[in-house]
Amino acid sequence: MTNHSQTSRAILITGCSTGIGRAAAERLARNGHTVYATARRAEAIADLESAGCRTLPLDVTDEASMQAAVDHVTNAEGAVGVLVNNAGYSQSGAIETVAMDDVRRQFETNVFGLMRMCQLVLPGMRDQHYGRIVNISSMGGNFTFPGGGVYHATKYAVEAISDALRFEVKGFGVDVVVIQPGLIRTEFGNTAAAEVRAGEGPYAEFNASVAQATKEVYEKGPVSRLGGGPETVAKAIERAITSTSPKIRYRVTPSAHLLIRQRSLMTDGMWDRFVATQFTRPGKT
Repeated sequence: MTNHSQTSRAILITGCSTGIGRAAAERLARNGHTVYATARRAEAIADLESAGCRTLPLDVTDEASMQAAVDHVTNAEGAVGVLVNNAGYSQSGAIETVAMDDVRRQFETNVFGLMRMCQLVLPGMRDQHYGRIVNISSMGGNFTFPGGGVYHATKYAVEAISDALRFEVKGFGVDVVVIQPGLIRTEFGNTAAAEVRAGEGPYAEFNASVAQATKEVYEKGPVSRLGGGPETVAKAIERAITSTSPKIRYRVTPSAHLLIRQRSLMTDGMWDRFVATQFTRPGKT
């Protein structure tokens, strides 16, 4: 390993092929940070090198890939100074209809990969008594929509892991920050809609309506106007990284503030009645 005398501030970002990860990598590199942008397919981010990023392949569902990426940055910089856990996607569909292989794949990407990346970078952060872990959660870590139970479960898990980790590593000079985006206009909505298996049976109509609603909410309707582009999240990530005393949570877009606040003011029964106005209830004729 190369001998490094200075504290590493190098930033490693997962999931940079599109959307929030790409916007964050571009913004941070443009503003003078040392950025290692990663994605499962290196060719998907090759163009980020011209934006000032260093690029690496990294699949958060593959142990060897995660270890290799962290080792590469550690050898080059002394440690991963900042980890941005951004890789993730949404699996939608009624709970009874989601194949368990799909559930496992969702958790491997959104939760287990995120947690393992934290484990891999923390020794270097502790050794230099500095580090920052930025976990990209969602406003959906605060409430649950029908048809999104699996995805919401992963984001609730990210919130819990982050809360425990924040206390556990603070004394080593490591801060843990959670970003809670609301509606962000990226390929996320289309991807989430595509993941729904409408199929046949008692949930077919419901799953089809979830897919359609998921796509439309990002494209039109009143809530979409309360969203934002990926650059809005990139700005929040930069604030979380550069602030001498970062917030514990950053909520991004008016939709996140509005819906999280709305849920906090409602009882469970009130929330159920609210979502019944937004979704077709399965089994109801």
